[in-house]
Amino acid sequence: MFYFFVYSLCGFLLENVYSWFTTGVFWKEGYLKGPFKPMYGFAPLFLLILSEVVQSKPILWLACLLIPTVVEYVSGLLLHKLFGRRWWDYSDYRIQLDGYICLRFSLYWGVLSYVFLQFIHPVVQGIYDGIAGLWTIAGPILLLLFMIDMLLTYWIRRKAWKQELI
Repeated sequence: MFYFFVYSLCGFLLENVYSWFTTGVFWKEGYLKGPFKPMYGFAPLFLLILSEVVQSKPILWLACLLIPTVVEYVSGLLLHKLFGRRWWDYSDYRIQLDGYICLRFSLYWGVLSYVFLQFIHPVVQGIYDGIAGLWTIAGPILLLLFMIDMLLTYWIRRKAWKQELI
């Protein structure tokens, strides 16, 4: 749970810094109202689980390319199906699929994921080891706030989408 929240928050920061550099605005609306991007939490967890059993560097590199790409595709598809809205669209990029993923960003995710596994996660793991006792208190509170954000956001966005259909 700690890693999910840390990497979801890092995804929020990554997207907003990217937005700042590309548009001059440090705010890119996401599905949730809080500072978390769940797909950035899930992809690293899947990579961490896989890295425990896969020792081959080429296979790990391929997983670093494919896992975030699949998570991004599924996330984009689900959000579009549930709310009739796209939070990102790669339709104008070359070599893309349904506007949800494109080769350019898949390559970025691949490099970033490999750097994550080799350099970032060991540091985050050390941080967790240092605050594990505090996390037993903060974790459930953060989980509760996250779940409230998920439920309220879902309810508000679903209601708004249904109103648009009427």
